[in-house]
Amino acid sequence: MKDSVAEEHLYLAFSHQYRDSIFPLHTSISLFLLSYCDCKLFKVFLVPTGEDVGDQCVTKNLAGDLEVHLISRCQLPVVVQSCSLPAVVVKDDKFCRAGLSVVLRHIIQKTFEADPSKKDVLELLGFKKTCLKACAEVSQWTRLCEISIPLAVERFLTASPEHCQAIPPDILLLERKLGEPVRVHNDDKIRRQKLQQQKAGAKAAVPVLGKEATKELKPGEVHEHSPSSLELSVAFSKLLAQEAPDAINREAPHVRRTKTSDLPLLDHVFAEGLYFTVADLVLLPCIHQFLVSSKKQGKNLVNLPLISSWYRRVQEVPGVKKAAGKCNMELLQLPELMSTPEKQLQNSSSVPDELEEDNDDSHFIGGPRPTMTKLMENGIEAKFSPHPCPSWTLDWTSLPSAVSPGEGKMSRDRALRKQQQLNNLVAAVTKLAKPGDVIVDFCSGGGHVGIVLAYMMPSCQVVLIENKELSLIRAKDRSDELGLNNIWFIQANLDYFNGTFNIGVALHACGVATDMVIEHCLRARAAFVVSPCCYGFIQNTVKFKYPRSHQFKEILSYKEHMILCRFADQTAVQLPPERRLIGKQCMGLVDLDRAWAAEEHNYSVQVISMEPESCSPKNNMFVGIP
Repeated sequence: MKDSVAEEHLYLAFSHQYRDSIFPLHTSISLFLLSYCDCKLFKVFLVPTGEDVGDQCVTKNLAGDLEVHLISRCQLPVVVQSCSLPAVVVKDDKFCRAGLSVVLRHIIQKTFEADPSKKDVLELLGFKKTCLKACAEVSQWTRLCEISIPLAVERFLTASPEHCQAIPPDILLLERKLGEPVRVHNDDKIRRQKLQQQKAGAKAAVPVLGKEATKELKPGEVHEHSPSSLELSVAFSKLLAQEAPDAINREAPHVRRTKTSDLPLLDHVFAEGLYFTVADLVLLPCIHQFLVSSKKQGKNLVNLPLISSWYRRVQEVPGVKKAAGKCNMELLQLPELMSTPEKQLQNSSSVPDELEEDNDDSHFIGGPRPTMTKLMENGIEAKFSPHPCPSWTLDWTSLPSAVSPGEGKMSRDRALRKQQQLNNLVAAVTKLAKPGDVIVDFCSGGGHVGIVLAYMMPSCQVVLIENKELSLIRAKDRSDELGLNNIWFIQANLDYFNGTFNIGVALHACGVATDMVIEHCLRARAAFVVSPCCYGFIQNTVKFKYPRSHQFKEILSYKEHMILCRFADQTAVQLPPERRLIGKQCMGLVDLDRAWAAEEHNYSVQVISMEPESCSPKNNMFVGIP
């Protein structure tokens, strides 16, 4: 066990207790993970969301064997006050991690760092350590686990009896996802083993799971949608640190010759596929509460056979029952459920359209000219405002090396172009900022924009928000080297930042992220200086529909707008000049739509080309003022 790990404070929201859980469910999930990891590295604070919360039995029972402290919202560190909970901050530091997935991943990493023998804890992050790493704004799976399921269960529990007859659509979506085929990094080998088993009619034995083994895992008893004995063997041998079962010493010739597309598909054992991950630990407290409530209401769970099987199977994972015991979660013993295919079809049809994947065909035939002509016939063309200070530049040679983007790992040419891009953003922000302003650098990456702003404007507070931990740690190292004390670092998705600010900045916010940044600024009535990027990644999401502006919606369909977005990405220097020109015009049109959408919220917005234009193929910049 490593010593001298800096004490970190974990802040969890507390609205009320109900049965064996603390609400909101994000808090119960966080406490459950701490119990499962047997992690005592954090000083845990509960932050009441209401006015009048005493010490009532909060410190007992439901927090497991953890000591928890009550603290009011106004006593939180200032950086934490800007974030949604849960949040973690190193004591007296300016580096905050916020949002459920970010905090849970951090707890897992810190547990393993403190005790490297806990390899099973690190395995919770999945293959390549990417489980729940993609942010909820872009990943439907993260959104379902982190936001939709906890919210759906909380609403289900608080609904009046006449309103909670139906199973919530998000629960039905999870049921359907558990029925989808599994993709894992070595699935070809496992699928060939499955084929050989099927051909031989083999019923390979499932590894015994110690005292917690139950008849549910006997391969002869699985129903049509349950994983075969092979998937169970693979999943549990990994959990028990055994060698994965080698069902076959040598594949039969007909199995070797079978095309990959003809191999049998793998079934879910756990939420993300074959292997137990942090996603299972997020879902368990939520699904547990839903099942307990459904049982109390006398609901028949026949529509949820896969969730019921998953719930039973998760209980057999070593450590889960112990963690549940610590948190006073009385896990249910559910009967085996069978479901007819017709029932399952009915279920899927009750999942509303907005929860479905967006399957709109985005492989377009034909170029952008018909769409551009259609806009031109309606008097709409790309237009750029003159640059307010085209020759303005920072004196980079006089600045400390840690301020310069060259400090990052990039070539001299790229560092020069990055300096030119920063000249444009810093010039625009300098014209807008006044002493005491809070400036937020969204999607800050390694902090190129935020560090320059914090250094050049010591009278302003600068906040860097970035989802990637390593990028933000690099930025903090540079800031520490410069001795900056007007800068905060928040590792979180954009949605988890809810502080007030005066100016929002983003350099090359990718795809929909540009629209998320602008929306954040509109909500805060803040000015914005934003340079978009990756137009080809723009697509309809739960929150954003395209085109954005009233004028464009009247003329273009979603597909026509997507044509503009795809061709707006064709501005790379190696392309022919004529193609690049069309790409620049498409960029201008997509950004004109965004500018007009912002103007509908009583903003004045200019779309400007950065100077020199060669500083980046993506050289557009918005300046918006409320």
